[in-house]
Amino acid sequence: QVRLMESGGGLVQAGGSLRLSCAASTSIFRANSMGWYRQAPGKRRDMVATITSGGSTDYADSVKGRFTISRDNAKNTVYLQMNSLKPEDTATFYCKLRQWGTDYWSQGTQVTVAS
Repeated sequence: QVRLMESGGGLVQAGGSLRLSCAASTSIFRANSMGWYRQAPGKRRDMVATITSGGSTDYADSVKGRFTISRDNAKNTVYLQMNSLKPEDTATFYCKLRQWGTDYWSQGTQVTVAS
């Protein structure tokens, strides 16, 4: 069973930066794709950024040019670098790994951006 350990959330001022990390308990080479999602209170969980096993990336329109997803295969870790943060980015962020049609989720970490 795959376990995802997430860290890096916190409180930051608008315009600031934050980096989230998600470490997998197994080799991420086995993952078809990995991604970051976020959910604000009363809202549905939305895709923020994804990266496939082939290295292709995709971003939500609201974060293009500000967020960057990357991975370190040697560390079995995926990152989300967030720059120019806005109050509307405030949400619980989750890391997801897809392996052979099964999705695995992290416990979530809170990101709060103060205006």
